[in-house]
Amino acid sequence: MNQDIALGKWKQIVGKAKVLWGDLTDNDLEKVEGNAERLAGLIQEKYGKTLEEAKKEVKHFFDQNS
Repeated sequence: MNQDIALGKWKQIVGKAKVLWGDLTDNDLEKVEGNAERLAGLIQEKYGKTLEEAKKEVKHFFDQNS
């Protein structure tokens, strides 16, 4: 999937993101707007993961929901 998904598609899958990464707030996910880099950064920050780990999770998430 394209690194930056369309905002409409993001709104459809944001609920799945909330389930997967429960520490992310609605506000966090709204700011991401489907941008993979921003999402990976938030996951890194909230979960103490490396950026590489966070990017892998995000890629897998987008691949599953494309």
